[in-house]
Amino acid sequence: MTRIAVTGATGHLGRLVIESLLTKGVAPGDIRAVVRSPERAADLAARGVEVREGDYSRTETLPGALEGVDRLLLVSGSEVGRRVPQHTAVVEAAELAGVQLLAYTSVLRADTNELVLAPDHTATEAVIRAAGIPFTFLRNGPYLENYTGQLGQYLATGRIVGASGDAAVSGATRSDFADAAAAVLAGEGNEGAVYELGGPAFKMSELAAAITEVTGKRVEYVEVPVQQFVEGAKAAGIDPGFAEMLGVLEQCSARGDWRTDSVDLERLLGRPATTLTEAVREAYTALEA
Repeated sequence: MTRIAVTGATGHLGRLVIESLLTKGVAPGDIRAVVRSPERAADLAARGVEVREGDYSRTETLPGALEGVDRLLLVSGSEVGRRVPQHTAVVEAAELAGVQLLAYTSVLRADTNELVLAPDHTATEAVIRAAGIPFTFLRNGPYLENYTGQLGQYLATGRIVGASGDAAVSGATRSDFADAAAAVLAGEGNEGAVYELGGPAFKMSELAAAITEVTGKRVEYVEVPVQQFVEGAKAAGIDPGFAEMLGVLEQCSARGDWRTDSVDLERLLGRPATTLTEAVREAYTALEA
């Protein structure tokens, strides 16, 4: 029996990874959901998945959460600036538990990328390497849901406003990233692998065209200077600090930080990644429901 643990198992990605493991035939009793609030994983427990408390910020919960685990997916935390000590605590607990494979959700080209989000991932990868635990780095591109999740706004205004120079990004759905992670956890021969994961690259103007095609409602991409983009976000009610961060991310996109030509995602999936049009169609169906 191989015990597989997934941290952040009640989050968007972690829950999808567990669903994918179950679909692949991994027995529920061989899966452990590591969560901050076990009550939020009651549905998983009801299906036979083991649930244990494990909070990145409460280090005393981590040894028990990982006890007896053979393979671990460390889903990166969401608290930028605090992630390195949080991740380090998980790695130390994994080392203590004798974990035989640690997969980590990193970011595209973490070792060379100038993306503003990259330093936390670069540091975490270094911590994992130093620990000596067999590892797999899953360097994920952006979620397509980051874009399709704004479909209602795009349709209401008829515009996608950006400051990325209409540069291409290699997005993929959370489900595809989750399936890739599950393939690593349930598969063999991934020790030491560094996977650059992203779907077919697309531009914001191509996103607008896909929305127009799927919905029959014209949406266009409008390029603006980055400061105008930031001020527009603030005027729309977005927190000023977060609006500034969005502006920085637009500049990162323009620089190509969110693009990869790697086909690692398709290799792990054993199929083509979900297309942009398919993702837009799914989002539109959900919006209309």
